[in-house]
Amino acid sequence: MAKSDMNSARKLLAANWKMNLDLQGARVLATEVVHTLEQELRTPLPIVLAPAFPLLQAVHHLTKDHARFGLAAQDLSSHAKGAYTGEVAGTMLHSVGCRYVIIGHSERRQYYKETEALLALKIEQARLSGLTPIFCLGETLENREAGAQKDVVTAQLKAVMPALADIPGQIILAYEPVWAIGTGRTASPEQAQEMHALLRGLLNKALGSERAENTPLLYGGSLNATNAAPLFAQPDVDGGLVGGASLKAREFAHIALALANA
Repeated sequence: MAKSDMNSARKLLAANWKMNLDLQGARVLATEVVHTLEQELRTPLPIVLAPAFPLLQAVHHLTKDHARFGLAAQDLSSHAKGAYTGEVAGTMLHSVGCRYVIIGHSERRQYYKETEALLALKIEQARLSGLTPIFCLGETLENREAGAQKDVVTAQLKAVMPALADIPGQIILAYEPVWAIGTGRTASPEQAQEMHALLRGLLNKALGSERAENTPLLYGGSLNATNAAPLFAQPDVDGGLVGGASLKAREFAHIALALANA
């Protein structure tokens, strides 16, 4: 059964290229993705590409004339500007074409020890810079085996809810069970729907029914062309945050078609 018109309006697919590709590789992949999806997609499905910082402007140049495509950064600084060597401000990202930014990805939480307090500051910088946050959250395998996945995800969202509530426009949440990222393991459609329904309910309580119903909830965690359709068939799974599979234009197109047809 196809999703309702209201659910379909929330559909969005994002590609997180992580720390992959050089300039030429990014140009080739972006060109292939644009060509393939513009040829095969018959619906105005929004597509967001998130290359590494040095590749943003090149990818923007190749996608800016195609309305369905948006550009995202994979992170941003919690500071607006100043003596923070190596950091990249939200205003800089906006100036090179970004309209989205991924915040709180599990790899940032794990490898760089990003806390909820820091993530709230980054959400604030996204707001001040005119960027739509794609806020990531999810539990570890230990959390799930202990039956604590709902408590963990609830705490992650509540910690940044005041910052998210200040965003005047759209916000996007990405549920990414840590145990499924880059492991080949994927949450079952039922597991994904359970957690997405939880998030929708929390948004409803905190932000009201209208914002909750208009917030895209993406699934991330070894999403690929094989498992995409049953995941996207779930009523509260509105799209995906795709990692490794987004580096292959043909496979990413299959995922996009699965979402368009859901």
